[in-house]
Amino acid sequence: MKVYQYAKCSTCRKAAAFLAKSGVRYDAIDIVTQPPSKSELKRALALTGLPVKKLFNTSGESYRKGGFGDRLPSMSQTEALDELARDGKLVKRPLVLGDDFALVGFDEAAYRARFG
Repeated sequence: MKVYQYAKCSTCRKAAAFLAKSGVRYDAIDIVTQPPSKSELKRALALTGLPVKKLFNTSGESYRKGGFGDRLPSMSQTEALDELARDGKLVKRPLVLGDDFALVGFDEAAYRARFG
């Protein structure tokens, strides 16, 4: 299982603490230096059933500076995934990718349902 995270992100730290407490092993990947690939992002969408806009970190600086609030509604999914794969700070974090599941952000109830 891969967990894309950012060390300075409090939500990522909460998710990591939950996983550690639950004894879940994973590969931690710095989302800034190694953003998820376009194919991983497509897989996350397929596994979660979320719309592409839910993969965006709407509170982040990259989102604001890139004008994605205005641009995103008219972007194709391909264009949006290209942008996400280019800049890990655009991706809502943490992004958890397992063999047959994906989790976007940290929702303790969803983590508890997945990891017990």
